[in-house]
Amino acid sequence: MSDSTSLPSSVQTPLSRLRSVDSGVAPHAVARLRTARLARSTRPFLSRGGPRGERCEGCRLRPTHCMCELRPQLPTQAGVCLLMHDAEPLKPSNTGWLIADVVQDTWAFGWSRTEANPQFLAMLGDPQWQPYVVFPGEFVQPPERVVHELPQDGGGAGRRRPLFILLDATWPEARKMFRKSPYLDRFPVLSLHPEQISRYRLRRSKREDHFCTSEVAALCLELGGHARDARAGRVLEAYLAVFTERYLQAKHQQPADPASAAHLQLQACMAEDR
Repeated sequence: MSDSTSLPSSVQTPLSRLRSVDSGVAPHAVARLRTARLARSTRPFLSRGGPRGERCEGCRLRPTHCMCELRPQLPTQAGVCLLMHDAEPLKPSNTGWLIADVVQDTWAFGWSRTEANPQFLAMLGDPQWQPYVVFPGEFVQPPERVVHELPQDGGGAGRRRPLFILLDATWPEARKMFRKSPYLDRFPVLSLHPEQISRYRLRRSKREDHFCTSEVAALCLELGGHARDARAGRVLEAYLAVFTERYLQAKHQQPADPASAAHLQLQACMAEDR
């Protein structure tokens, strides 16, 4: 990668040309998808906003604000499968990355209008999983596909593990992905009706009831009635708050504050009984 310090300060350095710093943590599913996406790029990806200069490969933040040592990696009964629109793995503010930091059983696949990834299709057919497409029920036909709750049997023997399929994209892109992915039509659609308002501050939807991807995953994890999943959902919410705080601090050239309320909340969630 090119050294960003060799370019004039007035030039906005593309993300794919930023000097990266090895984090020492193993790459997860989203990190591997990002690497594959960069490898086939024909031109640099231009990131808008965010901190400039060096980035840690493990968390995408500046090394001074690195949070790799906070990565939880928790076991869960449920799994998360991210179906990502083309540019999402490249965006520094993408929160699907945070899901893979927290939930051990996270997979990530790039979405294509013309063909589905064979590994993704094989996963949909794996008998250990019960896939749920997570999407607003108001856009689903027929409405009989829509469910608002998961079975509350605590993950007993013989129960298929929930697999939450999240369409990681902007809202217009996600609607297109939902319409043009016929291989998802045979699965129930989990429609969420949370009472809280999104607190994500890095990229905003025009609608307050539209949540970022990691917020959706946290809500899904808290639905299944499994203690490990509920705890992972709470950790993911707190982890997002820390990431958002550090991202904005790096952007505005402010020091990271490991004693902030967001950090203390993450510590409290991690200290909960498993």
